[in-house]
Amino acid sequence: MAKLPRRQLLKNTYYERSIYKRRMLVSIVMLLVMTSILVSRYTQLQIFDYDIYKTQSDRNRIQLMPIAPKRGLIFDRNGVLLAENIPSYTLSVVRERVKSLDETLALISSLVELSDDDIEQFEKRLRRRRPYEEVPLKFRLSEAEIAAIAVNRHRMPGVDIDAQLVRHYPQGELFAHVLGYVGRVSESEQDVIDPVNYSGTHHIGKIGLEKYYEELLHGTVGYQNVESNAHGRILRVLERHDPLPGGDIQLHLDAHVQRVAFEAMAGRRGAAVAINPKTGGVIALLSTPSYDANLFVSGISGRDYRALQNDNDLPLYNRALQGQYPPASTVKPIWALAGMYYGAVTPATRYADPGFFSLPNDSRRYRDWKRGGHGFTVNMEQAIAESCDVYFYELAYKLGIDRLHAFGERFGLGKVTGIDNTNERGGLLPSRQWKQETRGSHWYPGETINVGIGQGFMLATPLQIAVATSVLASRGELRAPRLLAAVGGAEVEAPLLGKMEDVPEAYWDAINHSMEQVIYDSRGTGRSLRPGLQYRLAGKTGTAQVVGIAAGEKYDSESLEKRKRDHALFVAFAPSEDPQIAVAVIVENGESGGGVAGPVAKAMIDAYLLGEPPLPGEESSDE
Repeated sequence: MAKLPRRQLLKNTYYERSIYKRRMLVSIVMLLVMTSILVSRYTQLQIFDYDIYKTQSDRNRIQLMPIAPKRGLIFDRNGVLLAENIPSYTLSVVRERVKSLDETLALISSLVELSDDDIEQFEKRLRRRRPYEEVPLKFRLSEAEIAAIAVNRHRMPGVDIDAQLVRHYPQGELFAHVLGYVGRVSESEQDVIDPVNYSGTHHIGKIGLEKYYEELLHGTVGYQNVESNAHGRILRVLERHDPLPGGDIQLHLDAHVQRVAFEAMAGRRGAAVAINPKTGGVIALLSTPSYDANLFVSGISGRDYRALQNDNDLPLYNRALQGQYPPASTVKPIWALAGMYYGAVTPATRYADPGFFSLPNDSRRYRDWKRGGHGFTVNMEQAIAESCDVYFYELAYKLGIDRLHAFGERFGLGKVTGIDNTNERGGLLPSRQWKQETRGSHWYPGETINVGIGQGFMLATPLQIAVATSVLASRGELRAPRLLAAVGGAEVEAPLLGKMEDVPEAYWDAINHSMEQVIYDSRGTGRSLRPGLQYRLAGKTGTAQVVGIAAGEKYDSESLEKRKRDHALFVAFAPSEDPQIAVAVIVENGESGGGVAGPVAKAMIDAYLLGEPPLPGEESSDE
């Protein structure tokens, strides 16, 4: 019997249904899991992390931009503007909005001129910037440069032109050494300044009064929230907090007196300082030659800086505060007062004057500037009026260095005056202790003799000499000289450092009268200044040696190089009966105190007391 073929099942409905259910279940589970993941992630993003991502979103759309405060203005005593802020346009870059910095800089370079210094300074600022902070690339754009950037602005996302106020000194070089200047914030300064308060500021006071009163002049930064598009262009301001401007300050300086002094110096190297002896206010503070401080505000070029630095006349050197010169005969009235104070002399005391002085048991002769001397005997009045060296050799020897040092300190000599400015030097009022500590040697009597005529080791700045003259004028009041007169209308008083109440009025009268005779005596070393005076003037000439002259030799100006000739000094106060101004002038290698430095001082006093001074000429004088 034949075997039947096995029956084959073509479809198993139950089995297929079971497979379908399992697959369906897995799919549903996977769908639920994925949905749960999406829902949880969505919840995380929209609810739990909402603030984080909203902040990030706002950061792309909204920027917090600092607003630099307006720097305070500076005025002279009469309201003349000395330092102001003028509009300037700056090309800036926001690094985060620039796709390729190299390409962008190349494009900018094709539109405006960028120097190597511009690029170098930009890269330095770029390294110390904050995120999304505008970094200046070039300052003070011209109108043509602004137009070139504006036309191509769509090609340079992240590049913008900002209108800013920058410092400007309308008087140019006239006040450069006293006001100083502002400049770009350096890396070292970046480490010490408040990063928040200076976030919108690219400049800071570098030297002078601008640096000394930086905190007062700078102000407080403001800020604004702005909405911008993808290219960084500002669409609208959402919130604004205005900055607090810096304080406007008024100085004791008188621009007219300063200009008269500058013109009277006629380009010669030197310094001139004027002080009100009643207040300690600095009326004028000049160092010549000078420079235009505006060159430094937005960064001086290498060529201009090298020209200033390599100038043999040192225009960057502040001679008024840093120049240290022998005060020469300008200290003789101080030593005469010391002689009376310590009982060594009276106004009537007379010393023999053969034209030289010798120490006991010493054959060396300390010669007078005038060969043959000033007469058989000389009293105090004549010694000051004619600047007799022999008289003060005798007096210095009799007083000794200890008393000279102690009394000189009461006039502010040998230490910084405390003026509200930077980089002041303290001069040198020598003493036994100083020489032992610095030279490892004893003090010798011959060194005291040199101090008696303001020479030898003794050094003083023009400011110190002016302060000492102010003490003579005020009859013993030593004040710290002050440039700042008022802030916001509130007056600032110069501190009184000392008052010589133990010196009798009769002694001051004697010194005052003797200094008047410098001008009014027929043999006074400042007699050439007498014509045309409309007030009573008290003064003292001085001539400081630059190179030593051997004993027995005569000073020969013509045989010396110009820079080796004597310095000319002159100090004065007026009106002598009620002094309103005390002046000190030094003209390097000017030789004649009365003929060269004196006319500068007279012009300054005329300008202050009379208002319309004549320009001085170089008249001849003995010292």
